[in-house]
Amino acid sequence: MSDTLPLLNVRELKSLEEAAGRPFASVLVVKKLATKTASNGNPFLTLDLGDRTGSFGCTLFSDGAVFDTVKTAGEGGVLRVEGRIDYYQGRLSPKLLKVVPLSEDELGAPGLIDNLVEVAPEPAAELWAEFQTFIDVITHDELRMTVRGVFEEIGEVFKWCPAAVSMHHAYRHGLLEHTIHMARACKALLPLYPEVDSDLAMAGILLHDTGKTTEYEGTLATKRSRKGILQGHVVLGYQLARKHGIKARLEPERLERLEHIILSHQGEPEWGAAVYAATPEAVFVSMIDNLDAKMGMVQRTLRQATIADEFSERLPGLNSVLLTKPLRVTQ
Repeated sequence: MSDTLPLLNVRELKSLEEAAGRPFASVLVVKKLATKTASNGNPFLTLDLGDRTGSFGCTLFSDGAVFDTVKTAGEGGVLRVEGRIDYYQGRLSPKLLKVVPLSEDELGAPGLIDNLVEVAPEPAAELWAEFQTFIDVITHDELRMTVRGVFEEIGEVFKWCPAAVSMHHAYRHGLLEHTIHMARACKALLPLYPEVDSDLAMAGILLHDTGKTTEYEGTLATKRSRKGILQGHVVLGYQLARKHGIKARLEPERLERLEHIILSHQGEPEWGAAVYAATPEAVFVSMIDNLDAKMGMVQRTLRQATIADEFSERLPGLNSVLLTKPLRVTQ
C-alpha cells in the first residue's frame, strides 16, 4: 500500500470537491455484500463500505483485481483500500484498485475499531440509566415485573444492539436510543390522550423492538440471524413478552393488549406488522414508533452531512432527499 496517501474517513471523502479521479486511501468495514449476475452471465459484487462517519456503495466486477479479496473478506471484513474517487448518479462510488484485509494484530491497534463503528450520539451508560427510570414509572406491579423480566434476560444485548440494518438508528446502541426517544415522546404526549392506558403504552414502547436482540447479529456489520429471517422481530418480541408476562402472573386481558402492541407496532403488514393496531395503546405506540424512526433518519443524515451538501442522497425511508443546509437566521 502507498505510504504517501493519508487515510481518509467516509465523511472526508464525501467532502472533497471536484475530486473525480483523485487517489485516496481508507480503512473501511464491509457493511453489506451481495453477489449478482450480469446479463452476460458474469458475476459482480455490490457492496457498502463504511466507518463511523458514513458509508457509500460501489460495484466490483469479476475481472477486477480486488473482486476475490473483497468477496473472501465478506460482510464485517475490515479492509485497507486504495482507489480513485468516482461518482454514480451524483453519489460517491469510488473505483477500488487495491484492497488488503487487516490482520488480527492490526485490528487491535488503539482506536481502530472505535473509528469504524458508528455509535449513538448520546452516551450509552446515560441512556441505560434513563431507561431504568421509564421502567420504574409503570405503576402496575405485574406489568412492571413483566418488563423487568424481559430486560433481565436480554439487557446486555439490548444495550449495544442496532435498531435496524440500515433504515433507522442502524448503529451500536441504536435500539436503546430509539426506545428512549420513544419513551420521552410517550411521556410528553400521554396527557393529550387520556384514553390511552399510560402503563400499557410505556410497557409496549419499552418492549416493542426487543425481538431485534435476536433478529440481528454481527459486530462490525449487522445482518439478520436465522431466527430473524424465519420469524422476525415482531414475533420474537411477542414471545419474550408472553414468556415473562405469564411468569409475572400478568392477567390475561392486560397481557393480550401488551402482546397486541408488539404485534401491531410496525403499522402495516408490508412493513412487518402481524396485525393492524386495534387498541388505543397500540395506535399510540405505532405512531410514536413511526415518528421516531423517520426523525432518526433525519438526525443521522444531518449528522453525516458535509458543509458542501445542500441535499442528502435519497432516503428510502422518507421516499425523498433531505434538505441538510441549516435555516439561515436573519436579524
